[in-house]
Amino acid sequence: MRILIIEDNRDLASNMFDFLEAKGHVVDAAGDGITGMHLALVNQYDAIALDLMLPGMDGITLCRKLREEGGKATPVLMITARDSLDDKIAGLEAGADDYLVKPAELREVELRLRVLHRRGGDLNQKLNKKMVVEDLSLDPATCSVKRGDRNIELPPIPYKILETLMSRSPQVVSRDDIEHAVWGEGRPDSDSLRAHVHLLRDIIDKPYPRKLLRTLRGFGYQLVSPDVPDQ
Repeated sequence: MRILIIEDNRDLASNMFDFLEAKGHVVDAAGDGITGMHLALVNQYDAIALDLMLPGMDGITLCRKLREEGGKATPVLMITARDSLDDKIAGLEAGADDYLVKPAELREVELRLRVLHRRGGDLNQKLNKKMVVEDLSLDPATCSVKRGDRNIELPPIPYKILETLMSRSPQVVSRDDIEHAVWGEGRPDSDSLRAHVHLLRDIIDKPYPRKLLRTLRGFGYQLVSPDVPDQ
């Protein structure tokens, strides 16, 4: 993979750079947000490891500009010392695909980056037929999601969660099953799935009167018509 590290801590950036390079990846690095933004826009990367607190431009702003103004869909792993659910949600809403709390093991950083790259590649596979739940549709052939006549843009992980829920609708899908479908054996911390589901709900449900995504505490999640009785 070709990976971009955007991290202002020189020791951490150097350790990450050396570790990833030793694993056979091609690595670039930036020590501030403005340089990182420039590299991310002018080069093609398979994944980006992004710190939240950066000089010049913070990680949240960088990620949002990368998505909204730069039109880049490069998978982003946000790595930061901020570990609250609100911080994670803010990062994901800005366009990050995954979130890892410092101090992070380098082996896990590399695993998460590989998983993000693999999941991004999986989205390009044209294997399954179009799935529909009420007025929400997902077409794996084009990686497109629509609710009614409106096109919906989703980051890779919320997309994969939605794909998993739609493929098994109206069944309830356990947290373990969703985490395995999305991350494989590289399971995230306990808040990651919750944060991604929160973001998914904000995008596919919050603007609409009929809510399709249900949380069944102690069981998992369900994507189903609101006319279907609760289980």
